Amino acid sequence: MSKEAFRNQAVIVTGASAGIGKSLALLLADQGAKVAIAARRADRLEQVGSECRSRGGEALVVPTDVSDEAQCRMLVEKTVAEFGRLDMLINNAGLAVVALLREYPDLHLFRHVMDVNFYGAVHCTYHALPYLMQSRGRILAVSSLGGKGGLPFNTSYTSSKYALHGFYDSLRMEMRRHGVSVTVVCPYWVVTEFHEAYLNKDGQPRGKQGRALYTKKMMTAERCAEITLRAAYKRQRELLMGPGRLLEWLKLIAPDLLDWLAVKAILEPIARRTRAGKIEA
Repeated sequence: MSKEAFRNQAVIVTGASAGIGKSLALLLADQGAKVAIAARRADRLEQVGSECRSRGGEALVVPTDVSDEAQCRMLVEKTVAEFGRLDMLINNAGLAVVALLREYPDLHLFRHVMDVNFYGAVHCTYHALPYLMQSRGRILAVSSLGGKGGLPFNTSYTSSKYALHGFYDSLRMEMRRHGVSVTVVCPYWVVTEFHEAYLNKDGQPRGKQGRALYTKKMMTAERCAEITLRAAYKRQRELLMGPGRLLEWLKLIAPDLLDWLAVKAILEPIARRTRAGKIEA
């Protein structure tokens, strides 16, 4: 991919205040793109916007809660008003609740995860489509390997990612004759603030407990952004990182084994640590 592959292109990045979204915005700015960055934390967004401008890109800061359709429509409209066009939409905003379904006090948090991870992408995509069709542009969705296989303690998160894949598989067919590409990227472990922000069943972030999951061997957000943006540039259909292809094959030829491995690797250790009081239930 050329270092100027996205020069002068207008791009929306949601979830851009930290992690992969921030790294994508900065990488696009390095290439001279016009970036509209969106997230709920206005102060963090302003910092990212300043970094983008210092790297040679144009930046429009639009504080946005993607679970609100009206705010997503405004995000698209402000971007087009500022830059005159829209060439790529990057749906990256997301969150997760780590809890057994039976332990949720009610379904409010479950719905909230769906509203952000799934409907947030639907809202932005729906309102961006007319402009992307004009530019024969790109849609990039940052999903997860959780969208390819179930994970215990992650029913809401996994459901939202499965829905995201189905949505974009269908939309890709609809957009084929209009020249709009749809790329879905499934990262593996990436060092960001995401796991610190994991919510428990009561809606409280896990903080240091989440941060403790990371190791020095895991991918940086910057590296993930480079790989992700390259896939979008190539208009690649789907990109699975880490053991993604192995997961797909196991699900096809040995689904019971895959379930057993997930339980052994995730459910049982978390249950043991919860009983020992090392993880807040």
